[in-house]
Amino acid sequence: MKIVIIGGGKVGSELAAQLSNEDHDVTLIDNDRRVVKRLGDRLDLLTIYGSGASLALQKQAEVGQSDLLIAVTPQDELNMICCIIGRKLGCAHAIARVRDAEYARQMYFLREELGLSLHVNPEWSTAREIFRLMQYPGFLKRDSFAKGRAEIVELDVRQGEILDGVALYELPKKLKVKVLVCAIQRENEVIIPAGNIRLQAGDRIHVTAPSAQLVALLKGVGLRQQRAQHALIIGGSRIAVYLAEFLLRAGTNVKIIELDAEKAAQLAAKLPQATVINADGTNQSVLQSENVGQMDSVVAVTNMDEENLIISMYAKHVGVPQVITKINRTEYTDLFREKGIDCIISPKHLCAQEIVRYVRSMQNTSGGVLSVHHLLDSKVEAIELKVTERTKNHGVPLKDLHLKPNILLACINRMDQVIIPGGLDAMLPGDTVVVVSLASRIIVDLNDIFQES
Repeated sequence: MKIVIIGGGKVGSELAAQLSNEDHDVTLIDNDRRVVKRLGDRLDLLTIYGSGASLALQKQAEVGQSDLLIAVTPQDELNMICCIIGRKLGCAHAIARVRDAEYARQMYFLREELGLSLHVNPEWSTAREIFRLMQYPGFLKRDSFAKGRAEIVELDVRQGEILDGVALYELPKKLKVKVLVCAIQRENEVIIPAGNIRLQAGDRIHVTAPSAQLVALLKGVGLRQQRAQHALIIGGSRIAVYLAEFLLRAGTNVKIIELDAEKAAQLAAKLPQATVINADGTNQSVLQSENVGQMDSVVAVTNMDEENLIISMYAKHVGVPQVITKINRTEYTDLFREKGIDCIISPKHLCAQEIVRYVRSMQNTSGGVLSVHHLLDSKVEAIELKVTERTKNHGVPLKDLHLKPNILLACINRMDQVIIPGGLDAMLPGDTVVVVSLASRIIVDLNDIFQES
């Protein structure tokens, strides 16, 4: 597909890397010469210097002949103008990043007028993801499928605890919940497992389970089940506002620490039910005075990765049960985990993931891509696809299928019933299925998973 990206910042560069790696014809436009040079040197794409809102520049970039225009500059208004121009030129699809809450609320009303196929709000998506994690605090990550009826959750296997040394085929009996381990990271190796593999202390695993069984799963593995009643948010960003609104509606007591006095005053006016403190959230004495050790959850969402790391390390040190850390520099994820910070959220990654899902659905020919989720630091993908009459091997028991290497069918959703599949189960037209594979294998169609005859 021919794709034009306007804006080479955090989200734009992440998208450019993912889409060019998937062999799309990508052109990137940015008004910063340094960004254009850096991305042009690093990635296999065409870069153009200038304003993406320029009609002449969009014509030069052949936006009118493109399949998709993605506008992800820091300015909402500029993104919308770029999309309007692109659609007028004849671009088939347009996606805009819209961060302002007021604009975002009006997007559903304006999408048709603006010619938008999709609008994305990284801050809102990040806040929603953090809120979801706080509802089941024992999990490090949650990804939903089948309209929320099934989930893939991330867990650590700890020395001497119930999962340590257990063979995968023993798990349902051991945990008294029917689950399927669909991905394992063991040191530097990523495994799409078979049932006879035994878990080891230090493994990071992704487990598929019906959403209705998540509490039972937490209980089975001996992790904390109670959702956060007292939450401390450090940093008064848009993410903090969205998250506080989610939490307050759920009845959680919310405290926010923000260094900037003017921003703190605005937060207090906007969120009267929350407690807002104007102070330095990286200062140990401030955290002590606000009883950080008594919190159920601490969320570090300042604009500095280094500050979020320091805050999170201290919160873990004083025994906070759940610590969630926002980072922008995803290349430092392994370093964060070495320091004990294992629940990490990246806004640019969430935004890019949503757009990649849309791109995959545009490419699909026989079964629509409903969702794409990246697991184990993007080394593994979980993709939800439709089963149609054109899908090969529908009705064949899974034990008789010949799948390509490192592919696993993790879940079947049939008429709103979630099936954790065994060898005798089969895919039927009308089902949706979750396919787990190494990210190096790009799947855009359900027929891509089968070995050729």
